[in-house]
Amino acid sequence: MDTRELKITASLAGLSLSSEEARELSRQVSRMLEYFEQMNEIDVDSLDPTTHTLSKVNRLREDSEVHGERLSSTADTLLDNAPELEDRFIVIPNVL
Repeated sequence: MDTRELKITASLAGLSLSSEEARELSRQVSRMLEYFEQMNEIDVDSLDPTTHTLSKVNRLREDSEVHGERLSSTADTLLDNAPELEDRFIVIPNVL
């Protein structure tokens, strides 16, 4: 990136740079862009895409039956034994 391009970019970003700052920053940005070019030359076609840094796909366990009953029947049993219901919610007395 030359100094002229850098000054335009700095102006768009609302930055004011002296000529010396622009020259130094231009050198630094050019070095970074060279590193990016080197990274583009790396052959990654044989690698799987990385979308997550963790290798575990799903850390949650599978749903299972509890003592031979499905969990929904356990919930139904709980609701059947509740003293007062509103729709499928248990009504409790006010505590405040």
